[in-house]
Amino acid sequence: MKRLERAASRAFSIEDLRRAARSQLPRAIFDFFDGGAEDEITLRENCASLQKARLVARVLRDVSSVDTQANLLGKSSTLPLAIAPTGALGYGRPGADLAIAKAASAAGIPYSLSSSATVSIETIAKEAPGRHWFQAYILSNKPFLASLIHRAQAADYEALMITVDLPVGGKRERDFRNDFKVPFSFTAKNVWDFAQHPAWALQMLKNGVPVMENLKGLEATGSASRESSGRPSPSQASAIASSVGRNYDSSFDWDALQKIRNDWPRRLIVKGVVHPEDAMRLAAMGVDAVVVSNHGGRQLDAGIATFDALPTIVEAVQGKTAIWMDGGIRRGSDVVKALAAGAQAVLIGRATLFGAVAFGEAGAHRAIQILQDELRRTMQLCGVRNLAEIDLKLLKQRS
Repeated sequence: MKRLERAASRAFSIEDLRRAARSQLPRAIFDFFDGGAEDEITLRENCASLQKARLVARVLRDVSSVDTQANLLGKSSTLPLAIAPTGALGYGRPGADLAIAKAASAAGIPYSLSSSATVSIETIAKEAPGRHWFQAYILSNKPFLASLIHRAQAADYEALMITVDLPVGGKRERDFRNDFKVPFSFTAKNVWDFAQHPAWALQMLKNGVPVMENLKGLEATGSASRESSGRPSPSQASAIASSVGRNYDSSFDWDALQKIRNDWPRRLIVKGVVHPEDAMRLAAMGVDAVVVSNHGGRQLDAGIATFDALPTIVEAVQGKTAIWMDGGIRRGSDVVKALAAGAQAVLIGRATLFGAVAFGEAGAHRAIQILQDELRRTMQLCGVRNLAEIDLKLLKQRS
């Protein structure tokens, strides 16, 4: 067994993978992946809401064999899971994006490529054959956005995912305190941080500063003022929180989304919905799947946890479109809870991210393996043999 495979095999939970990533990465890099907006209330509540839910197990059922097969966008997936889009992974480990895509392909689950990934649309299609979805941020540079969508179609991505909860970049205070920003720059503070992690620093020296491959050539549409110290002024903090946030079209509305629906000939997923009226309107528009998501707590702080938002959306949509959920999934039991509350599937982001930046492809495989094992085990312990048997009766009603 190779060194990274051996190390990954010693992780027994997603939290183990998170701790491994934290130990290996400079604080600025780890906090960029791990952190959320402002006081990080929503970040914590995503996990806490799932942790507070309780399962009501059934017994004396033959669970010697359980089936985790799910139908996602009309095709079979070995698990009710898909990889959520996660950007800038190359800052954690060179090739981490591709590592996750390969792990997803091997596991038989879909992979979503972020607009801000450090690997190109075409490289994923060529080097990690499988089910691919392209996640597009709505950039104010419309010709550039159109070119990205065209490239995804040409590379045979089966679905386009539009993220709608990012009209401006969230205020991620950990990044400000750590002098971390994208595009990347060196300061005395973060150089000292990097020097404390020589293995990571050597990888960066060998491979160079990561580039968001799909955003090459995108010009910033505005600039933010700086204080004399070089830090963002309070009035500009949210405007410069991320490179994508600076270039997002904050005027994007329902008519603009309808145009994308009309022009895109394949499956369309909309991610970033927490209000039932928005979900109902998306279903009426003909969107193929709605992802109940708050961007992992990285945008609006004090927003509703996704697990808390899920039931009202499921009730409102009445099966007219697929409802998936992301945010806070750290255990296989979390997957069961989300399915019991009405989701058809969940998306995982940080789980495979932590694995990949800690141990490369072996870590991404391990993250999926952990969740798969926990999902099967939870199903058996709850007395359910397939996903269809996971319903609201399995979930203790929340007060």
